Amino acid sequence: MEKEINAGYVITDRLAVGDAEFVIGYSEKAPAQFVTWKCRKGEKAYFWGHYLGDRLAAVEDLCKRALEEIEYLRSLQPQRGTGDERERLSEQTQSKPIHKKKHEPER
Repeated sequence: MEKEINAGYVITDRLAVGDAEFVIGYSEKAPAQFVTWKCRKGEKAYFWGHYLGDRLAAVEDLCKRALEEIEYLRSLQPQRGTGDERERLSEQTQSKPIHKKKHEPER
């Protein structure tokens, strides 16, 4: 597989969450040797770089950014009920087929 390079940094790691992707880049010559970027899955237009001095900090930042994206995606989902309401919804879904909504493109 060919090396992917962005702004002088070799992309070493990649983590996809939904339609987003987070990467770690490494440059031996840069003052901040590591960077994490975000991009849309399948695209190579990286943005919102976090520049870091060591690999462990970069891995931590990559994971933190991915978890924040997961939290954001969960916040977009409808809230589920609790207690009796959850039980009532469970009964309704057992008797009716579930129809998934079509995914709308991000704006």
